[in-house]
Amino acid sequence: MAQNNVEQTLLGPIKRSEQLIERVLFHRRITFLLLFLVITLALGYQAIQIRPDASFVKMIPTNHPYVQNYLRHRDDLSGLGNSVKIVVQSRTGDIFSAPFQQVLQQVTDEAFFIKGVDRSALKSIWTPNVRWTEVTEEGFVGGPIIPPDYDGSPQSLEKVRQNILRSGQVGLLVANDFKSAIVQVPLFDRDPETGEKLNYQAFSQKLEALIRDKYQNDDIQIRIVGFAKIVGDLIEGAQSVAVFFAIAIVITLALLFIYSGSFAGSLIPIICSLVAVVWQLGLLRWFGYGLDPYSMLVPFLIFAIGVSHAVQVVNTIRLEQVAGADAWLASRRAFRAIYIPGLTALLSDGLGFVTLSVIEIQVIQDLAVAASVGVAVIIITNLLLLPLLMSYTGVGQRAIRQAARRTNAGQHWRHLSVFATPKGAAVATATALVVLVVGLWGSQNLQIGDLDKGAPELRADARYNLDNLFVTENYATSSDIFVVMVSTPAEQCSSFATLSRVDYFQRYMAQVEGVQSSVSLADVSKRVTAGLNEGSLKWRSVSRNQFVINASLSYVPAGFMNGDCSLLPVIIFLDDHKAQTLSRVSESVERFAQQHNSSDISFEMAAGNSGFEAATNEVISRAQYEMLAWVYGVVSLLCLLTFRSVRTVVCIIAPLMLTSILCQALMAAMGIGVKVATLPVIALGVGIGVDYGIYIYSRLNTFLLEGRSLPDAYLETLKTTGSSVAFTGLTLAIGVVLWVFSPIKFQADMGILLTFMFLWNMLGALILLPALTCLLRRERRPEGDS
Repeated sequence: MAQNNVEQTLLGPIKRSEQLIERVLFHRRITFLLLFLVITLALGYQAIQIRPDASFVKMIPTNHPYVQNYLRHRDDLSGLGNSVKIVVQSRTGDIFSAPFQQVLQQVTDEAFFIKGVDRSALKSIWTPNVRWTEVTEEGFVGGPIIPPDYDGSPQSLEKVRQNILRSGQVGLLVANDFKSAIVQVPLFDRDPETGEKLNYQAFSQKLEALIRDKYQNDDIQIRIVGFAKIVGDLIEGAQSVAVFFAIAIVITLALLFIYSGSFAGSLIPIICSLVAVVWQLGLLRWFGYGLDPYSMLVPFLIFAIGVSHAVQVVNTIRLEQVAGADAWLASRRAFRAIYIPGLTALLSDGLGFVTLSVIEIQVIQDLAVAASVGVAVIIITNLLLLPLLMSYTGVGQRAIRQAARRTNAGQHWRHLSVFATPKGAAVATATALVVLVVGLWGSQNLQIGDLDKGAPELRADARYNLDNLFVTENYATSSDIFVVMVSTPAEQCSSFATLSRVDYFQRYMAQVEGVQSSVSLADVSKRVTAGLNEGSLKWRSVSRNQFVINASLSYVPAGFMNGDCSLLPVIIFLDDHKAQTLSRVSESVERFAQQHNSSDISFEMAAGNSGFEAATNEVISRAQYEMLAWVYGVVSLLCLLTFRSVRTVVCIIAPLMLTSILCQALMAAMGIGVKVATLPVIALGVGIGVDYGIYIYSRLNTFLLEGRSLPDAYLETLKTTGSSVAFTGLTLAIGVVLWVFSPIKFQADMGILLTFMFLWNMLGALILLPALTCLLRRERRPEGDS
C-alpha cells in the first residue's frame, strides 16, 4: 500500500534511484568504504589549508547606489573608506613632551611600512600632509606641524603646540584635552602590487605586535579602532568556536549514548557528521573560498544538521533490529525508510540556504555557499556512509533491549498524542493563534541594523569597544563617519555657488539629531579667509569674491577635493551608527539632494563606515522578507512534491512560520537588530526545523496508510520518530546554548536565537503538526490526502 502511494507521487524516479543505490551500496560495501576514505583524506588535506578570509568590500552591498557612488569616486576619497585609527595616549601628562613625540613618530613610521597601508594618505601630526596655516603682516605662511628644526627641546615643543592650534587638528588628530593623538591609517582592500586581498588577520596581528605590544607601557597607552581591527578581533575571538565545537561534540556523544544505549550507534553518527564538516571545508578550499568571521559558525551548524539526520537513521536501524533483523538487513531497511524523507529534508535545507543569495552582500552569499555545500555532503555522509558503517556494527544487544523496553512502555507519549484528537487539536491551535498574535505584536519593534554603540559584534566591555568609547569621548569627531560626495563640473568645486551651497548643507545637517559636526572644503575656505582678515569672526564665511576664495584655498589639506576640482567630500561625524541615526541622516541628505541637485552640483551618498552601514541596512530591510518568501516557497514546494497535499504542506510549514515570527519578537525584546550577523539565523533555523516536520509526518502517514486512527498512528509515531525528534531538538539546543559564553557577542546572540528556534521547531512538530493534521485531515481518504 505504501509502495503504491510512493509510485503515485511525483517521486517515482527518486524511488527507483533509491532501489538502485540500495542494491549497489550494500553489495559493494568495501569498495564504497574505501572510496569514502580516499575522498575524506583528499578533502581533509584541503580542509587543513583553509584560512580566515575577510574583505571590506565583501561586507558592503556593492550594487547599492551609495556604494556604487563611492566606488566611482574611490580614488578621490583616500582615507574615507577602509581605515584604522591608532590612538597614542599619554598616561602621565599631555602630548607636549619629547618622549611622547618620539613614540608618536615611531608609531607613525611603523604604521607607514605595514603592508596594506595606503601610505600616500596616512596622516598624523608627524606627516607632511598635515599642515598649519597663518596670516601675518608679511603674508600667508604655513608649514608642517612638526618643524624641520624640531629637536625635542621645550622651545620646539612649544612651537609644535602653536602649530597644532593653528592647524585646526584639535579634535581631529589631537584630543581635546591634548593627552593623546591619532595616526589615521587608510588601507587598500587589495595589494596594489600583487593584487592579493588584504589579510585582515595578519594585518591585525601586525598592529598588535609592531605597535601595541611594542610601544604600550606604563607611560603610553595604545588604542586601535577601525573595520580591520574589528575583523581581526572577530577572527581572534572566533577561535573560541573550536572550543565550543569540541564541547558540543562531547555533549552530543554523551547524550547519544544515553539515548541509544549503543556505543557504535553514538560514535558512528558523530564520525559521519564530522566527515561532513571535513568534506565541506575541503570543498570550500577547493572552490577558492575561505571562512570569514560570520561563516565560521557554519561548520557547527552542518555538524548539528548531520547529527539531526543521523539520529533518525540510527533510531530506524534500532527499531528494525528490535523487530528481528540483523545489522545488515536493518541498515538496508533503514536506508529504504529514510531515503525519501531524508532527501526531501536535506534538499529543503540546502535550497533554503541557497535563498540567502538573494541578499546582495557577498559575505552572506558566501555563507549561503558554505551552508549549501555542507548540506550537499550530508546527503552522502549521512544517507549513504552512515547506514553502510552501521551495517557492520548494528546497535548492539544492549540498545536492542533498551529500545524494546521503551517501545513497550511508551505510554507516557499518550500525553502528547492527545493533540491528535479533535479536542486537543482545538486547544493547541487556539493556543498557537494566541502566541502568533503576541509574536506579531512583539515583532513590530524589530529594527534593522545595529542598536548599540561601538562594534556590536563584540561585547560592550571588549577592548575594541573601550578604545572606541575613548575616541568618541576625547575627540570632537567620532569614529562613525558619514561622507556625502558633492560632484560638480571640472574646476567648479571651489566656486562661490558650490561652497555656499555646501556651507548651507552643513548648517542644515547640524540640525539633524545624531549629527555631531561636519567638515568640508567650505570650512577650509572660511577659516583661512578669517585668518587673512586678522582672525575676525565677521569674515568667517564663504566670500562672494572668487579671488578671495581662490586665495583662501591656495593650500588645501589632502582629502578635501580631488585633482580636477570636480569632487569635494562633506565629512559628517555622528554620535553613533545605530539604525535610527543612520536612517535619519540618510533621509535628511536625500531630502536636501532632491531640492538642490542640479546639473551644476549633485549631493551623492555615501562613503565612510556609517555610509556603508546605511546602505547595508537598506539592503537588509528590503531583502529580509524576500529571503523568507524564497525560503518558505522552496521548502513548501519540496514538501508538496513529496506528499502531494496542500494540507500536509500547511501542517509542516505553519509551525516553522510561527517560530520565525516568535524569533523576530525575541530579537526585538532582546535589542538584537536584523543585520549581516543575524539575518541568516532565521533561514538556518527554518532549514533545520523543517526536518522535524518531514520525518514526523512521513512516519505518521505510514501508520495512517496501515488503517490506524490518527491518535493511534500518532502515538506510534511518537514512540519511534517522535522520541528521536525530541532528543535531537534538546541535544542541538544544549550544544548551541553554550555560545552565550562566547567573547563574540554576535555568536552569543546566534546561540540564543538558534536555541530558541531548535526548541520551538521541535515543539511545533510534536504538538502543532498533529493538531493541524487532525483539523485538516479528510477521514474519508486516509490513504491519499492526509
